[in-house]
Amino acid sequence: MQPHTTPGALRPGAHLAPVPGEPVLDVVIPVFNEEKDLGPCVRRLHDHLTRTFPYPFRITIADNASTDRTPEVAAALAATVDGVRSTRLEEKGRGRALRTVWSRSEAPVLAYMDVDLSTDLNALLPLVAPLISGHSDLAIGTRLARSSRVVRGAKREFVSRAYNLLLRSSLAARFSDAQCGFKAIRREVAQRLLPLVEDSGWFFDTEMLVLAERAGLRIHEVPVDWVDDPDSTVHIVSTATADLKGMWRVGRALAVGALPLDRLARPFGDDPRDRSALPGVPRGLARQLLGFCVIGVLSTLAYLALYSLFRLGTGPQLANAGALLVSAVANTAANRRLTFGVRGRERAVRHQAQGLAVFGVGLALTSGSLAALGAATPHPAHGTELAVLITANLAATVLRFLLFRAWVFPERRATPAKDDTR
Repeated sequence: MQPHTTPGALRPGAHLAPVPGEPVLDVVIPVFNEEKDLGPCVRRLHDHLTRTFPYPFRITIADNASTDRTPEVAAALAATVDGVRSTRLEEKGRGRALRTVWSRSEAPVLAYMDVDLSTDLNALLPLVAPLISGHSDLAIGTRLARSSRVVRGAKREFVSRAYNLLLRSSLAARFSDAQCGFKAIRREVAQRLLPLVEDSGWFFDTEMLVLAERAGLRIHEVPVDWVDDPDSTVHIVSTATADLKGMWRVGRALAVGALPLDRLARPFGDDPRDRSALPGVPRGLARQLLGFCVIGVLSTLAYLALYSLFRLGTGPQLANAGALLVSAVANTAANRRLTFGVRGRERAVRHQAQGLAVFGVGLALTSGSLAALGAATPHPAHGTELAVLITANLAATVLRFLLFRAWVFPERRATPAKDDTR
């Protein structure tokens, strides 16, 4: 079955074929009260793209409710410079401006940069090239790569590095620079991703990247040369406060499975991880086995620790049942999310009930082993009990994996779409 694509969008995994008369790239410049810098910025960017970019392009000025002469300057540029247009928003917010323009644009590759042009424009073609070729889904400029050349004050350097370190520690982000005003995205990716992004201000970039990364989309990073703008109007304290609130909101949503990231998981073409490398081998078996084994080792250690604890106050059978019950509930929850990729609360109670049924099989194996040991040796040593339980648990683990894969978390196959053509 051919992957679904939006009509007129960039075909996944294939180099873009330009459509005559239509721009391949739409570069958005969000502005608020930038009457002084807007004209030089647009003319410099337009000259650079004319000389170096091999495809048709457009520059879109997104005015965020400016109160100075910015709207007049933007209108004059749109009227006199070929390939430039302007749009007016009555509310402030960089995220709001990007969402509005990107949602309306017909260009297959969408980008944005700050009006101060702090980023060297020679990085623009390397930024969008992987999107034009179909190799990547998003692209960002990074000021934190070793090969980046950055000139800025110590305070902004500290704030930037601290923010990105916090992102890695709290949201497990792997991209290096969330707030560099130099990014690009494929249009069909934006159409699926933007409805999930709530922020309309400076945190928009970070939220978009976190969701894209969690959904398995490919993010390309380009080291940039960057010179700080000493006249920047960004308020560090208020922006940092809003960013921290955004991180808390997104982290909480990810923790409870409230975001439908399955809508984004590999929807843009053939992924080799979706294919079986060998005939007869189920898809994803190797990854699931690895995840199950890691969780199994941790569960077994927890089970043995709980058994030893419970054994201090009760007999071997009750200690075994209690330890196995607690570890089985945690094991089912961990395998549900990490091994078999089931997110959200849907069917969670049913999965736990089925997991308890599988727990019953493990309980029968381990309890039977302890009973056999007790019949053979009236007072076995604690170490002997643990050895018997480990052996029984290995057999129960193999059976648990087979039951999890075939019964508790079976692979859901896509239902072919009905042909409504009559």
